[in-house]
Amino acid sequence: MKILIVDDSEIIREAIESWLGKYNLLVVGKAGTGVKAIELLKKTNPDIVTLDITMPEMDGLSAMEQMLKIKPDLKIIVISALAAKEVALSAIKRGAASFLVKPFTQAELQEVFEEVMEEI
Repeated sequence: MKILIVDDSEIIREAIESWLGKYNLLVVGKAGTGVKAIELLKKTNPDIVTLDITMPEMDGLSAMEQMLKIKPDLKIIVISALAAKEVALSAIKRGAASFLVKPFTQAELQEVFEEVMEEI
């Protein structure tokens, strides 16, 4: 299973990659902006994307809409510090498979990830 990790924080990108290490995954790319994420999506064809909302150049919700046009069956886990229920609902309505609020623990990330993997 291929995963693309998208967050403007390198620390978060590295934590996600490390914390998902127990799964049989291939990290096909990491991006710090929505624009770069879309470029990588086209090149790498991941099964799952972890996606931050607040990023430079293009926010995660806009990037998500474009990603789902390119690959409608893509599973996107939105990971954001924006904890408002409206933000989570908007992400889910726009096509996110799940939503995780920062800061999060390794166990919380793995739980959400396992739920999404079951859908594939």
